[in-house]
Amino acid sequence: MAYDKFKILKSSCIPLPIENIDTDQIIPARFLKAIERKGFGDNLFRDWRYNSDNSPIKDFVLNNPIYNGKILVGGKNFGSGSSREHAAWSVYDYGFRCVISSFFADIFRANCLNVGVLPVQVSPSFLNIIFENIYKNPNIQLNVDLPNQLVSIPDLKLSESFNINDYKKNNMLNGYDDIDYLINMKETITEFAKNTPL
Repeated sequence: MAYDKFKILKSSCIPLPIENIDTDQIIPARFLKAIERKGFGDNLFRDWRYNSDNSPIKDFVLNNPIYNGKILVGGKNFGSGSSREHAAWSVYDYGFRCVISSFFADIFRANCLNVGVLPVQVSPSFLNIIFENIYKNPNIQLNVDLPNQLVSIPDLKLSESFNINDYKKNNMLNGYDDIDYLINMKETITEFAKNTPL
């Protein structure tokens, strides 16, 4: 399944400065029955967003109308716990296209990259600057530049580089998942097979 091409994202942010957020908190296990990647955003952080009677928990940031945007800024060790892909699906389905943290669990990072969500790992000090400025001004914009691997706060003229695997970067820039990548190489693969003796 192809995803939107990711080049440069400029957006306001939703702050979630909680450390060690695991995949069961991102999408509780009882919502893992579906096999299509649709509808998971409704249950993103379900037990933090809603009371047992399904009424919204007013204090939770996703229910606070002053915060919005396509960038989720999380605390250290985001996405730990089980390897469920549904956690990344729910982040994407909710509308986030980038998650920023000072550390990601490896499997969650890979799952995000597979579904079109860019995980951007920054230094703890830069993460703190981001949080501080979101709280000062909820409308502040971040600029996430994938081609140049740079995240910046234009209003403050501050920026920091981030790392990403070259293969995954190419896929994100082109809107490919792993299957799209192989399909795009069909002619090369066919030619190689034709000219390679058995």
